[in-house]
Amino acid sequence: MRVVGYLRVSTQGQEYGIEAQRSAIASRAQHEGWEVEYVEDAGRSGKDINRPGITRALDLLRTKQADALVVSKLDRLSRSLADFARLMETASKQGWGVVAIDLGIDTTTPTGQLVVNIMASVSQWERQMIGLRTKEGLAEARRNGVRLGSPVRMDPAVERRILVERQAGRSLAAIASGLNDDRTPTPTGSGSYYPSTIQAALSRLRHQNGK
Repeated sequence: MRVVGYLRVSTQGQEYGIEAQRSAIASRAQHEGWEVEYVEDAGRSGKDINRPGITRALDLLRTKQADALVVSKLDRLSRSLADFARLMETASKQGWGVVAIDLGIDTTTPTGQLVVNIMASVSQWERQMIGLRTKEGLAEARRNGVRLGSPVRMDPAVERRILVERQAGRSLAAIASGLNDDRTPTPTGSGSYYPSTIQAALSRLRHQNGK
């Protein structure tokens, strides 16, 4: 059987990773009696299949110059369930198989097709659950009053002005209005000052001064 041995690493210069994959495929090919043509993508992410190497491999398979696509590990092929599903659909329509050596899977068999689809689905589910737990954790933090993100540092000169004016008896609204009237830049460089902004600055200053 003629196969395409596909090799991929995410970072340029990972010769060991490429050669380890090549060695695994060569060993399997020798055992099975395959004729192998190697195609590689060095320094390419697995988040999608927009890669010159995999494009070349798919062209060989489409034109019947090879019968199967072989990878040492399934994640060398794709980390995207959508891309992987499309790849499997293309393989089915065009009549070629996918072999993932690490999992002992060969999609030229019905069992191999089933196992690969289940594992890809579980991987996608796991990523979605991680995202959901992260969102739930952030929502809970907000409900508990935890400020998220990196704090924006106010100009020390503006902080001193706020403190002096507050000590002089000015209201929070008056201080904010004065800063806006003077077109004093906010910490983010846009927007306006509000009483809540002034209160937050004063609270931060009291905390820093241990008061």
